[in-house]
Amino acid sequence: MADDSHIPAQARAAAQSGGARRPADTVQEVGVASEGVAAGAVAAPRGGFSILPAFDEHHPPSFQLVEECVHCGFCLPSCPTYLLFGEEMDSPRGRIYLMKEALQGEPLDGAMARHFDLCLGCLACVTACPSGVRYERLIEATRQQVERRYRRSVADRSFRALIYQLFPYPARLRLFTAPLGLYQRSGLQSLVRRSGVPARFPSRLRSLEELMPPLSPRRDTGVPVWTPALGSERRRVGLLLGCVQRFFFGEVNAATARVLSAEGCGVLAPQRQGCCGALSLHAGREAEAMRFARKTIDCFEAAGVETVAVNVAGCGSAMKEYGYLLRDDPQYAERARQFSARVRDVSELLSELGPVAERHALPLTVVYHDACHLAHGQGIRAQPRELLRQIPGLTLHEVPREREICCGSAGTYNLLEPEPARELGERKARAVLDAGAQLLVTGNPGCHLQIQAALRRLHRPLPAAHVMEVIDASIRGVPVDALVQWPAASRRLAWPGAGA
Repeated sequence: MADDSHIPAQARAAAQSGGARRPADTVQEVGVASEGVAAGAVAAPRGGFSILPAFDEHHPPSFQLVEECVHCGFCLPSCPTYLLFGEEMDSPRGRIYLMKEALQGEPLDGAMARHFDLCLGCLACVTACPSGVRYERLIEATRQQVERRYRRSVADRSFRALIYQLFPYPARLRLFTAPLGLYQRSGLQSLVRRSGVPARFPSRLRSLEELMPPLSPRRDTGVPVWTPALGSERRRVGLLLGCVQRFFFGEVNAATARVLSAEGCGVLAPQRQGCCGALSLHAGREAEAMRFARKTIDCFEAAGVETVAVNVAGCGSAMKEYGYLLRDDPQYAERARQFSARVRDVSELLSELGPVAERHALPLTVVYHDACHLAHGQGIRAQPRELLRQIPGLTLHEVPREREICCGSAGTYNLLEPEPARELGERKARAVLDAGAQLLVTGNPGCHLQIQAALRRLHRPLPAAHVMEVIDASIRGVPVDALVQWPAASRRLAWPGAGA
């Protein structure tokens, strides 16, 4: 048998993931091309280096799950990075083979880490896989290993520290963004954007500037701690306020509470709740995610609610996995499983309950965008569409192409990997525009910000709203103009009597 040891790990993985029996069987075809992939054909590492073996013994990717991949290639058309780069190692089956190489003793070098970093974690491959491979478990376990065992550059570590010490904390966000609010309201932002100066910013800083939504002096719409059900109470519900959601999209929380109340739910929104840990979990920051998860469980257990309603796709997906995340914690493992069983996306919950509140007509054409962690992570597709179709006068259009492809938001991906995220965002924005709708509707704030930023770059603005905002407008009889005038969120969705 030929000796394959001289062939780089990624060349061996590329050959075998494509179906070769042994790398030596395809070395003539792979050869130099595979060397190029390993050396950085996708993108050079951001100055990092590895000083440790690939994986340690704490929750490495499951070899059994790795072996379930049969390399059929059904995942390839669904993978955003494979569509962008056309590189085998930037497909799910390619990354799975890199995991296998690492489990068999290969070191974690910069090129291998880069392929894992470039994965959006959108989970479209999970939906596409005919073998039922749990790629979400594999990539989360791998990312935890990368975060522990790969030494990134100082600049990369500093930027990541800024993100994860800022975004999960609304109070810190408020302090950080206060100057940005003045920058927007003074007209300086419009002037700077027209000048073309942001195009010369470093890519990550430019992405941060592009994604920033309009910041009013008063971002928190003041969702009450307790909102009683209108009529008889059908369900007592805890509402996750979120971190980024609470600060940037407080009006969505307010709309959610009103809709739930109108549908017979008593809504408890504990004010001491914090981040659910989704951002940390999806980035491989396991210990941090576990701390957030425990606090979230404690908070809602104390609230004594039957169901925990979530209006952010990524948060709901993470919270439904608390039982797995805390599986080794003797104090929380069983509590986490029970908690996860009570978590519902708000569209899922409303679909279970069935409508009781009257819907007023909204003569409006909308296009619905599936958030990845709602459609692929939680399998929730029909429920939001069902809720929208219950509104008289509303016409629902679908994104006409690449419906399964991620918009490029993917948690913090659009900040950490702005170039591929920007390209994916513009692909999605063009597809959304081709739907010919008056309003973009989605169930995730990250998608909202990402597609809106892409639409601005294309000079084709289109207003956007959360599913709950549209239902709230219908129940309350809000005029269509309040939904399609942008930006109008802070005006249209304030609590009655809450002020401007």
